[in-house]
Amino acid sequence: MHLAKRIISVAPSATLAISNLAKQMKARGEDVIDLSIGQPDFQTPTFIAEAAKAAIDSGAASFYTAATGIPALKAAIRAHVLAQTGVDYGPKQIAVTTGAKLALYSLFQVLLDPGEEVLIPLPGWVSYVEQVRLAGGVPRPVPSSGHFKVTVDDLEAQCTAATRALVINSPANPTGTIYTQQELTLIGNWALRHHILVIADDIYRDLLFNGASYTSMVSIDPEITKNTVLIAGVSKSYAMTGWRIGFAAGPEKVIGAMATLLGHATGNPTTAAQYAAIAAFDSDGRSVEQMRAAFEDRLNVIYPLLTKIPGFSLPEKPQGAFYLFPNVKRAAQLTHFTSVDDFVAALLRDTGVAIVPGRAFGMPDHARLSYAAAKPDLIEALHRIDAFVAANAN
Repeated sequence: MHLAKRIISVAPSATLAISNLAKQMKARGEDVIDLSIGQPDFQTPTFIAEAAKAAIDSGAASFYTAATGIPALKAAIRAHVLAQTGVDYGPKQIAVTTGAKLALYSLFQVLLDPGEEVLIPLPGWVSYVEQVRLAGGVPRPVPSSGHFKVTVDDLEAQCTAATRALVINSPANPTGTIYTQQELTLIGNWALRHHILVIADDIYRDLLFNGASYTSMVSIDPEITKNTVLIAGVSKSYAMTGWRIGFAAGPEKVIGAMATLLGHATGNPTTAAQYAAIAAFDSDGRSVEQMRAAFEDRLNVIYPLLTKIPGFSLPEKPQGAFYLFPNVKRAAQLTHFTSVDDFVAALLRDTGVAIVPGRAFGMPDHARLSYAAAKPDLIEALHRIDAFVAANAN
């Protein structure tokens, strides 16, 4: 049977592949600790779930809504973004989507003609590259000359006449790195000069640790704001990964084009989930802070454990998100594996610890560990990794 070239060229999600394998092993009764996927281990706060139940009971969840979301949810997003960034987006500048992933996918679809390029800093989230390809575009990876952050010089080296957009993810997946206001200002002004749209993926904006601060690209300067599309959602901050509510906020022309696409692709996001998201955005933030503090505690406990493992190198503690992205090439060598991919596969097979090889994020000497798991499991996982390295390094 014939398949389209655009899908044949797309690689499956490496994080989902590892996670699915871990789930299969668990189903067979194996002792698995899954650190592969970026999913908070907390249940959605009760008040959010109750809002969805109320919408169902009242009948409000029974019907279609506008493709880009109900007015009340747009109003809640508008107020939330204004409080965080100081930018006031009107209803026609906001599109609610079935998860932030669809916001990105839809954005690439309306931005790119065949052969046009998107700059993607390395390391970067696995789906950026494949979503650009699915839109007919060309992903152009940008190696970092610093510690997991690109500079204007790095971007300039990869920019061509075909470059249309740049993705900036801060706090970042897979590193937890945060761009400073000064760094974002330089990058935002560079993009303006080159007529390159900035895509600010701020999905981890609320997960900041040990005094780190967050600045959004959209909050720096009005001209940069006009040249930026903000992407965010409720999955990470509110433990709502399964609810699938994200949004894009930006220039009305771009959001209008996304609305047209969404009208034909998905229609509205699930109505009950939209009412749940209103409760999340309208809340006082206490549940977000409780989860943030728990992630911070986990980071502070496991970071020193990880850096003591022979062959694991991560000189700087992450500032946000909930990932560690150490260089483990030396650990692979010590344990007689020819690649980090083989090391990671053996680790899962022999210890039941699931992590993601860094090749998926554009840096094959690294591996990603999520600490969105219970603290006892995290400690046990690092002990298993340490024991695995010690047992095989001879």
